[in-house]
Amino acid sequence: MGDPFKIIFGAIAGPIFLVVGFGVIYYTFSLLNIDLEPILSIILALSPIWLPAVFFYILFEQWLEFAREKFKYENGRVTLRIKLPQEVLKSPEAMESVFSQIHNPNGPDNLWQTYIDGKHPLVSSFELASIGGEVRFYVNVPKKKIKNALEAQLYAQYPGVEITEELIDYAAEVVWDEEKWEMMSFHIVKKDDDVLPIKTYIDFGHDQIPKEEEKFEPMAPLIEHLGKAKPHERLWVQILCVPHAKSDFKSGSLQKISTWEKAAAEKINEIMGRDKDRMVAGEESDNRPMLSPSERDTVTAIERNVSKYAYKTAIRAMYISEAGKFDGEMIGPLLKSFAQYDIIGRNGMGVRWRTDFDYNWFSDFTGKKKITLKRNELEAYKARSYTEGDKKTKVDAAKIMSAEELATFYHIPGTSVVTPNLTRVESARREAPANLPTG
Repeated sequence: MGDPFKIIFGAIAGPIFLVVGFGVIYYTFSLLNIDLEPILSIILALSPIWLPAVFFYILFEQWLEFAREKFKYENGRVTLRIKLPQEVLKSPEAMESVFSQIHNPNGPDNLWQTYIDGKHPLVSSFELASIGGEVRFYVNVPKKKIKNALEAQLYAQYPGVEITEELIDYAAEVVWDEEKWEMMSFHIVKKDDDVLPIKTYIDFGHDQIPKEEEKFEPMAPLIEHLGKAKPHERLWVQILCVPHAKSDFKSGSLQKISTWEKAAAEKINEIMGRDKDRMVAGEESDNRPMLSPSERDTVTAIERNVSKYAYKTAIRAMYISEAGKFDGEMIGPLLKSFAQYDIIGRNGMGVRWRTDFDYNWFSDFTGKKKITLKRNELEAYKARSYTEGDKKTKVDAAKIMSAEELATFYHIPGTSVVTPNLTRVESARREAPANLPTG
């Protein structure tokens, strides 16, 4: 709901419907010749008790959303294009450091900052875009809170990288017109529990910093496929990240939700066969089962994962083509490139929702629902916002991922990736010596 008019309508809709509802009830009882005066007298007498609770329940979410939209507007957003350096001699751990350094939950210090200023964690979007086969790296972040820190970290970790601010967002070139464009959008999230990690760059052996020719680059399949897009096609991948932090009334939530450390501890106890009700603090049960090598690896990975900064993450992948030129064969490799992060028995990445229906003849006989979904997804991509496509089961809800996992998805690849259409800086630039003679 980025539109201010929608926000204002949402704030006043509750009271309006409440008044209309009372009017309908009054009119109905009048037709039945029921005397409402004694009932209304009791209701009015108790209004100091129930009225504040009703208005709080109706207006809480609308007001909070209004305040948060104001906070997002004040911070602004900027799209940065990243041009890759000629040489990258660092592992994805460098990008993990970037994710850690820009982790800014914007925790409010008091209720005023929460409910008046609207202070809350803001989304950062790390993107790969193929525009007619030209592969580009983008980042869309809040201008005030993240931009400067992100640029400083990227320059520090990747000497030779070039970062330029896009005056016009690349996604703006596609304006939805069903007669001009065809598209499909997919929501990709973790298949299992948040605390179970996927296959990361450490599992790929990148933490050992192998020689460039010996590297297995996890991003290579995706980048290679993006480079095969035809001039009339667009392939966009958007990794949306919101800093993971605890929630309570002070931060704008009616429910108290802790961070994922507790869930991780419970999962480890489950894997190790610990019974917290029977164990005494500091003791190990004699009948605890032996762990298999894969279970040991899982426990180690969970403990390492939750010890790092984390983000609530969802991935949106989109295929866009000019009308009449839609090629369904481009979708399979795009989605399959995420399968290499799967570890059987632990976790993986998978499509949990798409702008289509299993039974179109039943769910969308006229095809209008599908068109609406596509239009909304395109606008959500441009706004860098994410909501579950499956409103009932929320199976595609964003999952928590660590900086290590995110750095595996999105980092500056080395020269082992030789995709022709991957843009790199043409030549390395160096600063002039400080002692260079002048005059």
